[in-house]
Amino acid sequence: MGAGWKHDSNVTKPLLGHFTSQGVSPKRFVSEFRVKDESGLLKVGQLVGPEWFLEGQFVDTRSNCRGMGFEGGMKRHGFKGQGASHGNSKSHRLMGSSGPSQGGGSRVHPGKRMPGNMGGQQVTVQNLKVLKVDAEKGILVLNGCIAGPKGAVVKIQDAIKKPWPVIPGGGLEEVKETLKHAHPGPPEARKPHRTLILLSHDLEMDIDPPMQLVHLAPDPRHLVRKVYLIA
Repeated sequence: MGAGWKHDSNVTKPLLGHFTSQGVSPKRFVSEFRVKDESGLLKVGQLVGPEWFLEGQFVDTRSNCRGMGFEGGMKRHGFKGQGASHGNSKSHRLMGSSGPSQGGGSRVHPGKRMPGNMGGQQVTVQNLKVLKVDAEKGILVLNGCIAGPKGAVVKIQDAIKKPWPVIPGGGLEEVKETLKHAHPGPPEARKPHRTLILLSHDLEMDIDPPMQLVHLAPDPRHLVRKVYLIA
């Protein structure tokens, strides 16, 4: 699934070809979600909004927590630190010795908790209850905390440790039909919209201008004589 919009100049040509062949605009964020079986697969270009979830069900969220950079042992691991007085000089927040001098060997054992980079990792919060679903405003209200700073991208899926939500009526097929009527058709493949008219074959089609000659023939000079680009 993809979200957001990205200018085609910032997308690699192989990836741009995949988006164009499926008739969708380049997405800024692309992620994969596991489904139970083939019945959970949606059509390419189908828009999924907050109405996909039901009020009262439980979901799991995944997002990157706030990055804090390089931090010391007291903040990163909760070390006590050293004494504030009685001869301590400029070593109040130091971790102290990092390894033994005998017995286990004069070395630092692997996995020793030490200062280092903190945060900026993916955090999964499970079993958050859906309190409200507002399809018109595109808002999903959850009960609980979600990792990440303001503006972070959060991936939401059905909770794996809770029973599957009971879908009233026709089940998943009814939900798909509701999404189809709420968001008919896939979005435009390119912005702004462009149309290519091939005069030699009286053919009108919407394709990507940088890739127009690749999709038509190995040697396009034998197929198209004049190409007009209409913005």
